[in-house]
Amino acid sequence: MQVRKVLLAMAATVVMTTACGGSDTPAWPPTPTVIAHRGASALRPEHTLAAYQKAIDDGANIIEPDLVITKDGVLVARHENAIAILNADGSVREATTDVMDRPEFAARKTTKTIDGTAITGWFVEDFTLAELKTLRARERIPAIRPANVAYNGQFEVPTLQEVIDLAKAQSAAKGRIIGIAPETKHPSFFQSIGMPLEPALLAVLTKNGWNSKDAPVYVQSFEVANLKALRKQSTVRLVQLLSNGGRPYDFTASGNPQTYANMATAAGLKEIATYADVVGAHKDLVIPVKDGALGTPTTLVKDAHALNLAVHIWTLRPENAFLPAAYKKAPTTDNTVRGDSVSEIQTFLKAGVDGIFTDDSAVGRLAVDSLK
Repeated sequence: MQVRKVLLAMAATVVMTTACGGSDTPAWPPTPTVIAHRGASALRPEHTLAAYQKAIDDGANIIEPDLVITKDGVLVARHENAIAILNADGSVREATTDVMDRPEFAARKTTKTIDGTAITGWFVEDFTLAELKTLRARERIPAIRPANVAYNGQFEVPTLQEVIDLAKAQSAAKGRIIGIAPETKHPSFFQSIGMPLEPALLAVLTKNGWNSKDAPVYVQSFEVANLKALRKQSTVRLVQLLSNGGRPYDFTASGNPQTYANMATAAGLKEIATYADVVGAHKDLVIPVKDGALGTPTTLVKDAHALNLAVHIWTLRPENAFLPAAYKKAPTTDNTVRGDSVSEIQTFLKAGVDGIFTDDSAVGRLAVDSLK
């Protein structure tokens, strides 16, 4: 109820501004929009309530929960349905929980083919929510973010409902709207095992009064068919994600030869505009890197804006490991050192993007607020 009051107050402000001859631009989201990629994932283990809270405290407008589904049909926030992945020799390649250290779940280890790739590990869909809640989150990339390891073992895997509850509570507490940008992960895979993500997502949004075009929600996907199906069922804002290589997995599965590069053309964007509101583009599709620096912007932003599509780019990360050479700081060979992420972000803002996905919302907020 409190967040509804905030929304109504902001809507009233827009009406009053328009009546007084001012702009009729919607009050939410502010542009440029700071979107917390998996929460403040540079500062806390990703996809935890602590990471989302830190991002909100640091100025994020939107928090992003990637969504997968439990054995008993509850949507939870994890980057992958694999919550620990093993190498061929049994060593841990990547883990976002401590499941591999839990003997009671040793028998759940299995190998599955996810989007054409064989993966050995433990998977969310093989756990009930109650079981998943006994696990604790871990830092996914400790070699680059060693400070986050101090938080290992402290936080649960949150449900989508818990993320929404946090967004609503913080909207009321801070007097500004905190939105969510849920991404459906591996939708074709979950459809193939009889556990589609989209009905559960719409049910949660409807329960919370957020299944509408005016709700502070952006539903994202790297696939296409699920977004087109969602458009027929809901007016909620949709984001077509575009990678800098390959093609949507549902295209691969169906034999459609179209690639993300094709989709980023003017003709491809025209098709996207028939069902989506936003293009969520890899940053290289907006400004490619040339000789270690950001080069000349492509026409993607201009082409998208001509079709009334907003452009959100991903992902702006502060560490040397993720920055073009021109923005790294000494010692440049140390991947943990923070570079000049503010300058990188501001270059994209000057190119006209409408929103940025960042792993550190404080850096993103500084880049937006100090832009001249």
